[in-house]
Amino acid sequence: MPSLDRRSLIAGAAATTALAPAISAKAAEKPGETAPDLAGKSILITGCSSGFGRLAAEYFARSGARVFATMRNMPRAEADELRSLASEEQLDLHVLEIDVLRDEHVAAGVAEAERINGGALDVLVNNAGIGISGPVEVQDMEATKLAFDTNVLGYHRMARAVLPGMRAQKSGQIFAISSQLGRVIVPHAGHYSATKFAVEAMFEQLAYELVPHGIDVTIIEPGGYPTKVWVNRNRYSAELKERASDVHSSGYPEMVSRMGTEDGSGRRADPMDIPRAMAEIIAMPAGKRPLRRPVSGGPIPQTAINDVSASTQIAMLGNSPFGPLVRAVHD
Repeated sequence: MPSLDRRSLIAGAAATTALAPAISAKAAEKPGETAPDLAGKSILITGCSSGFGRLAAEYFARSGARVFATMRNMPRAEADELRSLASEEQLDLHVLEIDVLRDEHVAAGVAEAERINGGALDVLVNNAGIGISGPVEVQDMEATKLAFDTNVLGYHRMARAVLPGMRAQKSGQIFAISSQLGRVIVPHAGHYSATKFAVEAMFEQLAYELVPHGIDVTIIEPGGYPTKVWVNRNRYSAELKERASDVHSSGYPEMVSRMGTEDGSGRRADPMDIPRAMAEIIAMPAGKRPLRRPVSGGPIPQTAINDVSASTQIAMLGNSPFGPLVRAVHD
């Protein structure tokens, strides 16, 4: 089979999202829950066709925010659904096309959001991402480039696009959706941990550098949740398995045989945990928001790593010329 290019893979993965049931942020609200008041906040979210992005778009808009819900491969049914929802509930929710792999899409999408908003955005949620399973040796350059381009460079493109406006207004909040696997590692998960480790490092560095500009950075570290991410991962992984060379795949027969067959439907944690956590953080006073927020329906193994990482940063740099920046983030 000839190798598929990145756009073909993306289009195919987008088509598979129809296989998984949609989750409604309204239906998932907890009885008696009081959502933080986000009135006056402008929030741009990537990857809003499903999962955390879709739920966050609905939840933030219902909490009073002006939301820019972005996704790729438009027109598509998910975009129409969000527009209908905004009209029915009179939400300040705008659907824009952004493919985070494309510089021109990112620049144009952010510019349009700022035009509609009448100025710089208050919050960026870097959420769009992918996973491709399998042993590291089996990951060909096509899969490797796609994973890093989406999960790392896509976040970087978005941050660079919103930061000039945020710096000009001396305020802002940037979220990077990472993972427990951005701090701990399991075998045969492809380059997922590698990309999320990169996200963790890049956005911690960014947090230090943005202290003088009054911009907060928070890395969200979800555990396993029943979103469509595993459906898309199966598509990517099956395509990789089909084109994989025997010289590499023959070393891992059991693991390779399972590529593209993941079943994440048994997960029971509430995906609304992620939008709720972000809304709570957005509502906090500037300068008081956490650098990291682990969120999980089960164990949170990365807590010890986060703690030792923070104490190590302070021990190493706390009394250096970088000390004020590091302490401002960790204290």
